[in-house]
Amino acid sequence: MTDKIDAFVAELQEQIFTETREAFGEAGFERWRNPLYRGPLEGADSHSRVKGTCGDTMEMFLKFDDKDRVCDAAYLTDGCGSSTVCGSFAAEMALGKTVDELTEITGEAVLEKIGRFPEEDHHCAFLAAATVQEALSQYMKKKVKGD
Repeated sequence: MTDKIDAFVAELQEQIFTETREAFGEAGFERWRNPLYRGPLEGADSHSRVKGTCGDTMEMFLKFDDKDRVCDAAYLTDGCGSSTVCGSFAAEMALGKTVDELTEITGEAVLEKIGRFPEEDHHCAFLAAATVQEALSQYMKKKVKGD
């Protein structure tokens, strides 16, 4: 009995992997399996939290060096695998960027970085980009205040 259950689970897992790879492409599939930059970031200079139209919430943490360049980034989401993939790529895209360059992180740019992504999940890329932009806004407000 256990062998049949194990075989069923293995077959089901392989089917899920195949379908996800087809939907997300290889880069998106790998990031879905092994998300990078996930988790809170201690000592972040900026933090944002944005709720998407789908109800998912994403948080972005950015740490800047003394030249206003992102030296570390991380994200959290309570959303689906698509939000996880997009948050991971958006955090990666922020690394090494100046405050001016961060404005170039858009939903379209996140989708381009992933490569292939289901159209019905494109909103997750726009949520990730909006969360980066809100983190940038929070950072700039702190700088203006002199914090």
